[in-house]
Amino acid sequence: MITVTEKSSKSVSEMLKVAGLQKTAQRLAVIDAVSERPHATADEIEELVRLEIGTISRQSVYDTLTTLTDKGLIRRIQPAKSAARYEMRVDDNHHHLVCRSCGLTLDVDCVVGSRPCLQVDDDRGFEIDEAEVIFWGFCPKCQASGANSN
Repeated sequence: MITVTEKSSKSVSEMLKVAGLQKTAQRLAVIDAVSERPHATADEIEELVRLEIGTISRQSVYDTLTTLTDKGLIRRIQPAKSAARYEMRVDDNHHHLVCRSCGLTLDVDCVVGSRPCLQVDDDRGFEIDEAEVIFWGFCPKCQASGANSN
């Protein structure tokens, strides 16, 4: 997958234009931050944006994340008991691995075939187009440190 940092600014500008959004320093900085640090929380993104453009309100970061998510330019995931996280990988129906100890979040390709990756026995009339799956466990680092022992 090509991230925003690997794309030219023209590509990012085109993404914004196609989504009907103006190119602003805040939007570009948020897109760069999400691209640079997949699965970052809004607070982590805010820190990265401040390093890039200086002063920005927390509300502006949240508003920009919401707008970019609503327009389909970034994806928001929220594992149980965790802050929302953001990523650039939006064009597929991939899933996630989450460490119960440190919170490390990694992408996992679709479980079975193509979208929606899973089939339910009784769809109750729904036209299912996406399945969101989160696999929970302990990453290798936390296993090595004994974080997974009770």
